[in-house]
Amino acid sequence: MITIGLLREGKVPADNRVALTPAQCKWIQKNAPEVRVLVQSSADRCFTDREYRSAGVEVRDELGECDILFGIKEVPVKDLLHGKTYLFFSHTKKKQSWNREMFQAILERQITLIDYECLEHDDGQRILGFGFFAGVVGAHNGIMAYGNRTGKYVLGRVHRQQSFRELIHTYFGLRLPEIKVVVTGSGRVAHGALEVMNLLEIVEVEPEEFLARSFHYPVFTQLKGSGLYVHARTGEYHRDEFHQHPQDYRCKFLPFTSTADILINGVYWDRNMPRLFEWSDLMSDGFTIRTIADITDDREGSVPCNLGESTMEDPIYGVDRQSRLRTAPYLPGSVDVMAVGNLPNELPRDASRYFGEQLIKHVLNDLIRGGSVIVDRATMVKRGELTAHYQYLAEYAGGG
Repeated sequence: MITIGLLREGKVPADNRVALTPAQCKWIQKNAPEVRVLVQSSADRCFTDREYRSAGVEVRDELGECDILFGIKEVPVKDLLHGKTYLFFSHTKKKQSWNREMFQAILERQITLIDYECLEHDDGQRILGFGFFAGVVGAHNGIMAYGNRTGKYVLGRVHRQQSFRELIHTYFGLRLPEIKVVVTGSGRVAHGALEVMNLLEIVEVEPEEFLARSFHYPVFTQLKGSGLYVHARTGEYHRDEFHQHPQDYRCKFLPFTSTADILINGVYWDRNMPRLFEWSDLMSDGFTIRTIADITDDREGSVPCNLGESTMEDPIYGVDRQSRLRTAPYLPGSVDVMAVGNLPNELPRDASRYFGEQLIKHVLNDLIRGGSVIVDRATMVKRGELTAHYQYLAEYAGGG
């Protein structure tokens, strides 16, 4: 018998998503009799303790007898149980300094850590993630913020709706002005953003047309890797080469900063990749973008004016284009930025349901059977030791 536990989220502010819904837990216990599911009691989770109990799942305060523990966000050091197997988004693969203490505790307590972010198909595509709903909420918030700035239309908050279906109903009858929106990226985040573009009846146009023309209706264009980056020497784009040597590429986004009103950024970024634009571009008179929904949310990353996270409760802040200081939103001379790290929390039940479906379909059987190539590749730490693929984290994991 293998016992799986669903963790109560301990990170502050609390996340309300969960890896498995009550219905999914019930399905597992019915179809995999060798698996038992326990749920740690939580007042913040989008599915209540009562809903789990109604599905025949035991709810308790302690999960010490569990073999495998599923969370969402980082687990506080005080809550990490010795010798257990954990799955959650650890946010450590880029050596994030704020999670170093937690990562060191994982090694010290001989824990096995399997990071959701590292679970990938053979072609490198991520198996699990909340990116689609991050894209939906991020794009909605970006369009909403531009309406708040201009006063030309009103779009309400996502979290006031009970579901994605209800959110769609709020779009009926909404007439948008002649806005021009750029969506960057091609993954799940971008797909979620494109869903909102289509639901709002914002018309897609080719990048060249977007740059050259004015329109009497709302339009958007999508920029994927080949539309954003080019090799500095050859002028070409090759996806694998770009990801291996991004420092050899330059970004060609700049013309869009003088034609777009809204940027919805869903492009992956790390420190070696060129930014979409620089502060000097933002400060110029020709910079027309007034709203940036930075769904990727890397502080001072692909969007340099991301000055840190905002919250779900207060998602938009302003950045003065000259002083570079964070301000209230919607002020003259500023650009509005949305940089929320837990966007799917605004549609938590839909997001959790989708996540759990992928977890059951692609990962659960491998976990129950003791592993697989996919699970092994995503195992950063095994019983307190860094695995071969993650030896580059040795210094980060050390105590020095």
